[in-house]
Amino acid sequence: MESIIKKIQIAKKRLLKMHFDKKIGHIGGNLSSLDAMMVLYNNIMVDEDTFILSKGHSAGALYIALWSIGKLSDSDLDTFHGDNTNLAGHPTAGWCQQIPISTGSLGHGLPVAIGNALGNKLLNKPGHTYCLTSDGEWQEGSMWEALIFLAHHKLSNLTVLVDLNGLQGFGTTDEIASMSDLRNKISAFNLNVVEVDGHNPLMLQSTLEQNKGSIIILNTTKGNGISFMENKMEWHYLPLTDDQFKLAISEVGEPNEK
Repeated sequence: MESIIKKIQIAKKRLLKMHFDKKIGHIGGNLSSLDAMMVLYNNIMVDEDTFILSKGHSAGALYIALWSIGKLSDSDLDTFHGDNTNLAGHPTAGWCQQIPISTGSLGHGLPVAIGNALGNKLLNKPGHTYCLTSDGEWQEGSMWEALIFLAHHKLSNLTVLVDLNGLQGFGTTDEIASMSDLRNKISAFNLNVVEVDGHNPLMLQSTLEQNKGSIIILNTTKGNGISFMENKMEWHYLPLTDDQFKLAISEVGEPNEK
């Protein structure tokens, strides 16, 4: 069986190629969240579980994670961001069981994930709900209203992940509307909050297995693993040039190197 580390290397190269072929940006945030989605889909989630990508601009990483478990083909990925595609720049619902709602308007995914978890609890249905949010998303009032509701209902069948890469569309999260220290702010709602290196797959898996029903803050790097992208706000937008693509692929390396 391929290790999750090897799978992530393969996935990262396929993500870069998919975005390069279509000359599409949003690569930085995809690279900060890809590891978590790969661990979830390959090593954590079962058929009854639900995943909601609240930070919809990381749709590319979601499609690659689905590709990694055989839910999407290479020919599917080749339609990314094309006309009449199912693989739009933000996830669209209605064509794939693994994408239950359309997301992209930040602050919307968490409330829906809470509703999904509450519905399952009331109906005594199996399955766990996972929701991945961005850190900038926590500047939205809807997130905190949802958190009040989550704390009140004590939903142990929902795990919320926060991609804490410190950057958003127009600068750092501290520059735009600081929510630091996010862990302490969320903990004040009497919810269990843990932090983990969002780019350490083995630690990610262990944390997810041991902290179901928690808020998991992923300490991540925008543009992770690509030297000229890391911690650069502009890679929220930029597509790759030919030379940048070649360099990025070389920096990921071959799957047998790690």
